[in-house]
Amino acid sequence: MTSGQTEIWHNPRCTKSRNATAHLDANGVEYTVRRYLDDPPTVEELRAVLARLGKEPWDITRTGEQIAKDLDMANWGRTADDRDRWLSALAEHPKLIQRPIVLTADGGAVVARDEESLRALD
Repeated sequence: MTSGQTEIWHNPRCTKSRNATAHLDANGVEYTVRRYLDDPPTVEELRAVLARLGKEPWDITRTGEQIAKDLDMANWGRTADDRDRWLSALAEHPKLIQRPIVLTADGGAVVARDEESLRALD
C-alpha cells in the first residue's frame, strides 16, 4: 500500500465488502481496491496491517470457512508463539481473512463489517 492513500481489501462477491465501497464512495473517499483473493498479502503485509488494526491474526480469521475446519484452526493456540503459524495460513489461504479491511490514508485501519466500523471511516 502506498502511504497516504486509502486502500480496501475487497471481495466484490461479498455484501459487506460492497457495502464498504459504497460507504467510501458516498463519502467521497478516494481509494484503491486490492482484490486480496487474486493478490494475496504476504506475511509481512499481514503483520503491518495487524499492527495498524491493533489485532492478532486469529482476530481477523474466518474460522467458519471450510479451509479453517480442514486445518483444525479452532484448536490452534492463540499466543505470541502461535502467531507465525496463523500468519502463514492467512497468507496461503487469503479466503480466511475477514473482509473488508480498509487501510486509511492517515495510517489507521478497520475491519469494516458493520455500521459502527464504517462510521469510523468518516
